[in-house]
Amino acid sequence: MIAASRLKIGLSACFSHADPTRSLFTNKTLQYVEQSIAHWIMSSGAMVVMVPCPTGSTARGDVTYEHYAQWLDGLVLHGGADVWPGSYGEVPLEERWSGDRIRDEYDKALVAAFESHGKPVFGVCRGLQLLNVAFGGTLWQDINTQIPDSLRHRDPDIYDLNHHSIEILPGSRLSQLYPGVERARVNSIHHQGIKRLSDEFVAEAVSHEDGVVEAIRRKDPDKPYIAAVQWHPEFHQPDMATIDDAALLQDFLAAVSAAKERGSLRQ
Repeated sequence: MIAASRLKIGLSACFSHADPTRSLFTNKTLQYVEQSIAHWIMSSGAMVVMVPCPTGSTARGDVTYEHYAQWLDGLVLHGGADVWPGSYGEVPLEERWSGDRIRDEYDKALVAAFESHGKPVFGVCRGLQLLNVAFGGTLWQDINTQIPDSLRHRDPDIYDLNHHSIEILPGSRLSQLYPGVERARVNSIHHQGIKRLSDEFVAEAVSHEDGVVEAIRRKDPDKPYIAAVQWHPEFHQPDMATIDDAALLQDFLAAVSAAKERGSLRQ
């Protein structure tokens, strides 16, 4: 397959803000992607392009979010820092849960740009939380603090080896992607989660043990595709006895291909 015929997927950046104590790139802002998620998307044959933030103190020229949304075929929001509670009208319960306001604004601007061009969006972990907030939902700042008897959704000692069961909700698109599967095993690397689900979305899976929302999808099929999962599909390995995430990726990329085709017909 030649490069011109491959889907081009934008991948949101993680931010490492300026740090005067850092020995490399001292006091410089870094934007980067985690390797596994880029490789997961590329496993389908799609090309991956990290979308750097076009604004900030060192910005020059006139490149905008809109230019990336016009050029690329779809967007993946990947994991990372907490969402700033101010993004959904709250103050941090603790300083360590203050999140990353700058990245929130960047991610929301990306989503708005791709949405305006009818380009599909898929969110992973933080990406699910950000999408819920961007469309008016709210979050638990810390699941174990705010939900009595909740499951431990994040274990920093074992990180992506922390797993739990999810229930796939009947009648959902997710249940169609996994016919006959009512319960599945996924990794769990988050301590925040959806408190109030945005009216824009429906839940497609919940944690079996405590009901925390684990997957969402846009209600209206006539609007641009948006779906997201709370787990990290890119971290799953065949020998982990976890859900096969290939169906998730193919569902997203099928939507990307369809949207690209519709765009070509309009031109």
